[in-house]
Amino acid sequence: MEYLTHLQKDKKLARILGEEVHELKLHPNIPVRIMASIISQQLSTKVAKVIFKRFLELYKGKEPKPQQVLNTPAETLRSIGLSNAKVGYVHNVAAFCMEHKITDKKLLAMSNEEIIDLLVQIKGIGQWSVEMLLMFTLGREDVFAVDDLGIQQAMCKLYRIDPSHKKEMKAKMLKLSTKWSPYRTYACLHLWGWKDNKPDTQS
Repeated sequence: MEYLTHLQKDKKLARILGEEVHELKLHPNIPVRIMASIISQQLSTKVAKVIFKRFLELYKGKEPKPQQVLNTPAETLRSIGLSNAKVGYVHNVAAFCMEHKITDKKLLAMSNEEIIDLLVQIKGIGQWSVEMLLMFTLGREDVFAVDDLGIQQAMCKLYRIDPSHKKEMKAKMLKLSTKWSPYRTYACLHLWGWKDNKPDTQS
Protein backbone atom coordinates (compact mmCIF):
# COMPACT_ATOMS: atom_id res chain seq x y z
CA MET A 1 0.00 0.00 0.00
CA GLU A 2 1.37 3.35 -1.06
CA TYR A 3 0.25 5.16 2.08
CA LEU A 4 1.96 2.60 4.35
CA THR A 5 5.25 2.95 2.47
CA HIS A 6 5.05 6.72 2.89
CA LEU A 7 4.12 6.65 6.60
CA GLN A 8 6.89 4.13 7.37
CA LYS A 9 9.44 6.88 6.69
CA ASP A 10 8.54 8.17 10.16
CA LYS A 11 10.42 5.63 12.26
CA LYS A 12 8.31 6.12 15.41
CA LEU A 13 5.04 5.92 13.52
CA ALA A 14 6.36 2.87 11.62
CA ARG A 15 6.49 0.96 14.95
CA ILE A 16 2.73 1.18 15.41
CA LEU A 17 1.51 0.74 11.83
CA GLY A 18 -0.62 -2.38 11.84
CA GLU A 19 -1.09 -4.79 8.97
CA GLU A 20 -4.73 -3.76 8.69
CA VAL A 21 -5.47 -1.82 5.54
CA HIS A 22 -7.96 0.97 6.07
CA GLU A 23 -10.35 1.73 3.26
CA LEU A 24 -11.74 5.24 3.05
CA LYS A 25 -15.09 5.41 1.33
CA LEU A 26 -17.50 8.09 0.24
CA HIS A 27 -20.85 7.87 2.05
CA PRO A 28 -23.53 9.69 0.08
CA ASN A 29 -26.14 12.19 1.29
CA ILE A 30 -23.78 14.47 3.21
CA PRO A 31 -26.52 16.71 4.73
CA VAL A 32 -27.93 13.65 6.54
CA ARG A 33 -24.41 12.59 7.60
CA ILE A 34 -23.96 16.04 9.22
CA MET A 35 -27.27 15.58 11.07
CA ALA A 36 -26.14 12.11 12.18
CA SER A 37 -22.93 13.58 13.62
CA ILE A 38 -25.00 16.04 15.70
CA ILE A 39 -27.40 13.30 16.84
CA SER A 40 -24.45 11.15 18.02
CA GLN A 41 -22.63 13.90 19.97
CA GLN A 42 -21.97 12.92 23.63
CA LEU A 43 -23.73 9.57 23.17
CA SER A 44 -22.38 6.05 23.12
CA THR A 45 -22.25 4.48 19.65
CA LYS A 46 -25.03 2.07 20.64
CA VAL A 47 -27.44 4.78 21.82
CA ALA A 48 -26.59 7.01 18.84
CA LYS A 49 -27.50 4.17 16.44
CA VAL A 50 -30.86 3.64 18.15
CA ILE A 51 -31.75 7.35 17.99
CA PHE A 52 -30.59 7.68 14.37
CA LYS A 53 -32.76 4.65 13.46
CA ARG A 54 -35.74 6.37 15.12
CA PHE A 55 -34.87 9.54 13.17
CA LEU A 56 -35.03 7.63 9.86
CA GLU A 57 -38.28 5.95 10.91
CA LEU A 58 -39.89 9.42 10.99
CA TYR A 59 -39.34 9.39 7.22
CA LYS A 60 -40.47 5.78 6.58
CA GLY A 61 -36.90 4.49 6.97
CA LYS A 62 -35.50 6.64 4.17
CA GLU A 63 -32.90 9.37 4.46
CA PRO A 64 -34.79 12.68 4.40
CA LYS A 65 -34.15 15.78 2.31
CA PRO A 66 -33.28 18.95 4.28
CA GLN A 67 -36.74 20.42 3.51
CA GLN A 68 -38.45 17.38 5.08
CA VAL A 69 -36.37 17.80 8.25
CA LEU A 70 -37.14 21.51 8.40
CA ASN A 71 -40.87 20.67 8.10
CA THR A 72 -40.64 18.22 11.04
CA PRO A 73 -41.95 19.85 14.23
CA ALA A 74 -39.56 20.20 17.16
CA GLU A 75 -41.87 18.07 19.37
CA THR A 76 -41.62 15.19 16.86
CA LEU A 77 -37.79 15.34 16.91
CA ARG A 78 -37.80 15.54 20.72
CA SER A 79 -40.02 12.44 20.86
CA ILE A 80 -37.21 10.27 19.42
CA GLY A 81 -34.84 11.26 22.24
CA LEU A 82 -33.18 14.45 21.01
CA SER A 83 -32.53 17.29 23.46
CA ASN A 84 -33.91 20.77 22.76
CA ALA A 85 -30.41 21.90 21.78
CA LYS A 86 -29.94 19.03 19.31
CA VAL A 87 -33.37 19.64 17.77
CA GLY A 88 -32.28 23.23 17.14
CA TYR A 89 -28.96 22.10 15.67
CA VAL A 90 -30.59 19.54 13.36
CA HIS A 91 -32.99 22.21 12.09
CA ASN A 92 -29.98 24.56 11.66
CA VAL A 93 -28.23 21.96 9.49
CA ALA A 94 -31.32 21.52 7.31
CA ALA A 95 -31.77 25.29 6.88
CA PHE A 96 -28.06 25.83 6.16
CA CYS A 97 -27.94 23.02 3.59
CA MET A 98 -30.90 24.52 1.77
CA GLU A 99 -29.64 28.10 1.94
CA HIS A 100 -26.15 27.14 0.70
CA LYS A 101 -27.45 24.45 -1.69
CA ILE A 102 -25.22 21.82 -0.02
CA THR A 103 -25.08 18.70 -2.15
CA ASP A 104 -22.63 15.83 -2.38
CA LYS A 105 -21.53 17.11 -5.79
CA LYS A 106 -20.84 20.61 -4.46
CA LEU A 107 -18.77 19.39 -1.49
CA LEU A 108 -16.83 16.86 -3.58
CA ALA A 109 -15.57 19.71 -5.75
CA MET A 110 -14.28 21.67 -2.72
CA SER A 111 -10.97 21.44 -0.85
CA ASN A 112 -10.79 20.30 2.79
CA GLU A 113 -10.14 23.87 3.95
CA GLU A 114 -13.08 25.23 1.94
CA ILE A 115 -15.41 22.60 3.44
CA ILE A 116 -14.22 23.37 6.99
CA ASP A 117 -14.70 27.13 6.48
CA LEU A 118 -18.19 26.54 5.10
CA LEU A 119 -19.56 23.99 7.55
CA VAL A 120 -18.24 25.47 10.83
CA GLN A 121 -20.71 28.30 10.20
CA ILE A 122 -23.47 25.86 11.23
CA LYS A 123 -24.33 26.21 14.91
CA GLY A 124 -23.52 22.95 16.69
CA ILE A 125 -20.78 21.96 14.22
CA GLY A 126 -17.16 22.60 15.16
CA GLN A 127 -13.92 21.99 13.31
CA TRP A 128 -13.49 18.51 14.82
CA SER A 129 -16.94 17.45 13.57
CA VAL A 130 -16.10 18.64 10.05
CA GLU A 131 -12.74 16.83 10.14
CA MET A 132 -14.54 13.58 11.09
CA LEU A 133 -16.95 14.21 8.21
CA LEU A 134 -14.02 14.74 5.81
CA MET A 135 -12.42 11.47 6.93
CA PHE A 136 -15.36 9.13 7.35
CA THR A 137 -18.02 10.55 5.01
CA LEU A 138 -16.03 12.14 2.20
CA GLY A 139 -13.14 9.66 2.45
CA ARG A 140 -10.44 12.35 2.27
CA GLU A 141 -6.92 10.95 2.74
CA ASP A 142 -5.11 14.01 4.08
CA VAL A 143 -6.96 15.22 7.19
CA PHE A 144 -5.28 15.71 10.57
CA ALA A 145 -7.49 16.04 13.66
CA VAL A 146 -5.20 18.00 15.99
CA ASP A 147 -8.04 18.61 18.50
CA ASP A 148 -9.01 14.95 18.83
CA LEU A 149 -8.30 13.71 22.35
CA GLY A 150 -7.39 10.19 21.20
CA ILE A 151 -4.88 11.51 18.64
CA GLN A 152 -3.40 13.84 21.27
CA GLN A 153 -3.00 11.02 23.80
CA ALA A 154 -1.47 8.63 21.23
CA MET A 155 1.00 11.20 19.88
CA CYS A 156 2.03 12.42 23.36
CA LYS A 157 2.86 8.82 24.29
CA LEU A 158 4.52 7.84 21.02
CA TYR A 159 6.58 11.02 20.58
CA ARG A 160 6.97 11.86 24.28
CA ILE A 161 5.27 15.24 23.95
CA ASP A 162 4.40 17.09 27.17
CA PRO A 163 0.57 17.47 27.17
CA SER A 164 0.50 20.09 29.93
CA HIS A 165 1.04 23.02 27.52
CA LYS A 166 -1.79 22.62 25.02
CA LYS A 167 -0.57 25.27 22.56
CA GLU A 168 2.98 23.86 22.38
CA MET A 169 1.63 20.31 22.22
CA LYS A 170 -0.57 21.12 19.21
CA ALA A 171 2.26 22.98 17.47
CA LYS A 172 4.52 19.91 17.84
CA MET A 173 1.74 17.59 16.65
CA LEU A 174 1.11 19.72 13.55
CA LYS A 175 4.83 19.84 12.77
CA LEU A 176 5.14 16.05 13.05
CA SER A 177 2.05 15.52 10.92
CA THR A 178 3.39 17.52 7.97
CA LYS A 179 5.68 14.64 6.97
CA TRP A 180 2.70 12.28 6.84
CA SER A 181 0.99 14.37 4.14
CA PRO A 182 -0.75 13.48 1.81
CA TYR A 183 -1.87 10.53 3.96
CA ARG A 184 -2.56 12.12 7.34
CA THR A 185 -6.01 10.49 7.66
CA TYR A 186 -4.40 7.02 7.56
CA ALA A 187 -1.89 8.10 10.20
CA CYS A 188 -4.81 9.17 12.43
CA LEU A 189 -6.56 5.82 11.87
CA HIS A 190 -3.45 3.91 12.93
CA LEU A 191 -2.89 6.19 15.95
CA TRP A 192 -6.47 5.59 17.10
CA GLY A 193 -6.09 1.84 16.56
CA TRP A 194 -2.81 1.73 18.47
CA LYS A 195 -4.17 3.77 21.36
CA ASP A 196 -7.21 1.49 21.69
CA ASN A 197 -5.25 -1.78 21.47
CA LYS A 198 -1.84 -1.10 23.00
CA PRO A 199 -0.90 -2.50 26.43
CA ASP A 200 -0.28 0.21 29.04
CA THR A 201 3.36 -0.78 29.39
CA GLN A 202 4.21 0.01 25.76
CA SER A 203 6.21 3.18 25.28
